[in-house]
Amino acid sequence: MIGGLFVHLFTASGAALAFLALAAAVDRDFSAMFAWLGVAFAVDAVDGFLARRARVAETVPFIDGTLLDLVVDYLTYVLVPTVALWRGDVLPPLLALPLALAISSGSAIYFADRRMKTADHWFRGFPALWNVVALYVFVFRPPPGVAALVIAGLVAAMFAPIVFVHPMRVRRLRPLTAGVTLIWALSAIVAIAQQLDAGLSARIGLCLSAIYFMGLPLLRRSPQADAPVDS
Repeated sequence: MIGGLFVHLFTASGAALAFLALAAAVDRDFSAMFAWLGVAFAVDAVDGFLARRARVAETVPFIDGTLLDLVVDYLTYVLVPTVALWRGDVLPPLLALPLALAISSGSAIYFADRRMKTADHWFRGFPALWNVVALYVFVFRPPPGVAALVIAGLVAAMFAPIVFVHPMRVRRLRPLTAGVTLIWALSAIVAIAQQLDAGLSARIGLCLSAIYFMGLPLLRRSPQADAPVDS
């Protein structure tokens, strides 16, 4: 039981990291914000493995680990980066708040959708990775109108009949996907360390990994494509 409680506390630490990231966003220190979100991303990457090892569903049955994870994910993947997009002068002033409201409310519905994942562990629709979207916007600084169009399209894509890979759980090409995920993470770390004024190598890494992840669904073949799962 003690081990399970520590795992849940580890997952819950993501909420504290989200608060630190939000505080940085309020201060318009977006490099620090992404750094805190990066730490939260690392926590999220390993807490599921730790939860399975500690058998938290059996040892701490009175805490819903899936719900806890969703609460933390909403803070770190949606709320904090949405504040950054709203206050970061990267969107047209008249559209910044409406887009932020669309992201936050649409993502809440997406997180509550029991069909979020397919039986073979792909995400159904764009998986509300607004921390990733915000990173690309702040690093590449597209014209505000272009950024607004992309974000509006991704809000709609959360509910579109498309899939996105879960890099840790989808079996197809898992070693290659893990390698590309590592390249993306290293490129993101470099970009954040460079105060989001990323050099050529970090930009290339971010671009190539984005192309890979956007193209990977084209290779998906599964007889379980239309079957939802609960977790």
